[in-house]
Amino acid sequence: QVQLVESGGGVVQPGGSLRLSCAVSGVTWEYYAIGWFRQAPGKGREGVSFISSADGSTQYADSVKGRFTISRDNRKNTMYLQMNSLRPEDTAIYYCAHGKIVTNMDFAYDYWGQGTQVTVSS
Repeated sequence: QVQLVESGGGVVQPGGSLRLSCAVSGVTWEYYAIGWFRQAPGKGREGVSFISSADGSTQYADSVKGRFTISRDNRKNTMYLQMNSLRPEDTAIYYCAHGKIVTNMDFAYDYWGQGTQVTVSS
């Protein structure tokens, strides 16, 4: 059974930074994709960033380009989302999800973590 566990959320002031982690377990195949999604109160789910475990190829939503960086540590089966220059509009529950291909389409991801809250407020 594939499991994903997010950590690293919290409260930060505008302009601050946080690093989210996504620990992946139960994956028996070598290549997969991890996506970070977020959902703010009253809004739909938004794809944020995506990475391939195979070659490290990445994608970013326009809203986070230049501020967020996704990375992987395959030895630890952990993916990271480094978030810098945070804005109040980044406030949301952040989820990591496992899929077979790197895409921003949430229906392509078959396993999801429980989410971690990120709040950007002064």
